[in-house]
Amino acid sequence: MTIGLTPYLQFSGTARHALEFYHSVFGGDLEMMTYAQGMGTEDESKDLIMHGSLFIERGVHLMAADAPPGMPSVLGTVSLSNSAPDDAEHTTLEKWWEKLSEGAEINEPMAKSPWGDTFGMLTDRFGVPWMVNASR
Repeated sequence: MTIGLTPYLQFSGTARHALEFYHSVFGGDLEMMTYAQGMGTEDESKDLIMHGSLFIERGVHLMAADAPPGMPSVLGTVSLSNSAPDDAEHTTLEKWWEKLSEGAEINEPMAKSPWGDTFGMLTDRFGVPWMVNASR
């Protein structure tokens, strides 16, 4: 049985900008629905993202939304890793790292790790922590 897991990020009013940034990093197909479109709301949340979906090649699916006003947003760490040595995937992960690094706080520079892979950690400009591990 195959189970697909999808990271779902929740923001406080910056989901649209974050999703547009991730689209510029990863490419893929981006879809967004506001609270006005999805729920017909006309209050201060009408332009916030109720549901955002970024389908990225290689089977990655990233979702995000804005928490409604008054509700806290919760951000977790997103981890990208290839499980089998593959030069093309390694190169893709390194390119994604470079783009995610723009405006980010680098917590651990992308470098050869003690376990032999290339590894790095950063917190992007939207406050989302990322870990990237590229096997060779």
